[in-house]
Amino acid sequence: MTQSIGEYTVSSFEAATLPEEETSRFAEWFKAVRLGFHDGTPSDEMQAKALRNLRHDRRILTGVYQGSVPAQALPADMPVATFGTFVKDLNVGRGQMLPAHLITAVTVRPTHRRRGILKGLMTQDLRAAQEKGLAIAALTASEGGIYGRFGFGVATRERSVTVDVSARFALRHEPAGTVELIDPRNLLELAEGIFEQAHQQTPGSIGRARFYTMLVSGLVDHKGEESKDLRAALHYDESGTPDGYVAYKFKGWDSEPYAMEVVDLVAATPDAHLGLWRFLASLDLVERIEMEDAPVEDPLEWALVDPRCLKGRDPRDMLWLRILDVKAALEAKRYPLDGSLVFRVEDPLGLVDGSYRLVVVGGTATVTEMLDDADDATLELSLGAAELASVYLGGVPVAALAEAGRIEEHVPGAVERLGLFLTPERPVHCRSHF
Repeated sequence: MTQSIGEYTVSSFEAATLPEEETSRFAEWFKAVRLGFHDGTPSDEMQAKALRNLRHDRRILTGVYQGSVPAQALPADMPVATFGTFVKDLNVGRGQMLPAHLITAVTVRPTHRRRGILKGLMTQDLRAAQEKGLAIAALTASEGGIYGRFGFGVATRERSVTVDVSARFALRHEPAGTVELIDPRNLLELAEGIFEQAHQQTPGSIGRARFYTMLVSGLVDHKGEESKDLRAALHYDESGTPDGYVAYKFKGWDSEPYAMEVVDLVAATPDAHLGLWRFLASLDLVERIEMEDAPVEDPLEWALVDPRCLKGRDPRDMLWLRILDVKAALEAKRYPLDGSLVFRVEDPLGLVDGSYRLVVVGGTATVTEMLDDADDATLELSLGAAELASVYLGGVPVAALAEAGRIEEHVPGAVERLGLFLTPERPVHCRSHF
């Protein structure tokens, strides 16, 4: 598919159907992505691995090309901007899944900024996703100030944690099940199934890209190379069924106290989650466990006899959402109480502008767009598309946005009522970057 943005040509292709004789097209696109994120020039082997993963995810890859380039400049077949999309299920709470349009690999070469490229790409893509019937879009952002103008809002957060596993580490939790060391290669067969169990239970969870399976099995690391020092352990429930895993690596003898880094920890049950942490705490010579991408609300913290063993740092936004269809998105959820609410959404791109009536009966919602202006007299609350996206999963308090001046209450109690409607059954967390 070919379009245009001003003087530029926009061309897309599907990784899964790219002919072998055209892999050079992917190679130039991939180089541009790595250039945009300040990564090194990829080897042929790294490119081949990346393409296999993107084929598996059925990603649509888009490049923006200039017609001609000066002598000595980067070649014209290397895009000046990149964009990627694919579809995975989002857990919107209480086990309900909604297909989400995932946006990734967004780069614009610094020499071509402020020319409307990103705005053109994002606007065209979101409209196309809406026309395909997708109700929600999602991305993870390298910078926090870019995507709000397109109607995206922060919906989940994460943090880094350091856990002291010296003699003071102890859990109130009684062990259930067992943990065994495994060859990481075994996770090629097991990781996706265990993740799917956890995904079904965790509001905010996004289905995983193929890269994660390759990562935890040691076939590729974050640099695209095979990992030689990865270790893995599996938790089995009391019937002997695997229900959790951890992949980890030693940080080296040069740093003290000696520490292990968690590459990925996925648990389908609370017993598996705490059992894997108990295993990590038992590793010889290690006094500290470090984990990036940890949940802000972690039961480990409350299971510790001394909760100060866990120190959190660098809390940050993780998943950003964008509503493309208010009716479909809200009707996809299940609600903890019945009631109704009339609200207006203001959308900078005009995709979901309008007033809506939400009615919940028996935990199931019916949403009606209100076309009669006379009904505005019943309006109870107003918010932007980004704000609706932020509160949609229940991970961002409605009251906090209202106090920040980002949600306007017209009828007393409307903010509290929306917050109650969106209360999640468990802490909201997305453990999958993309």
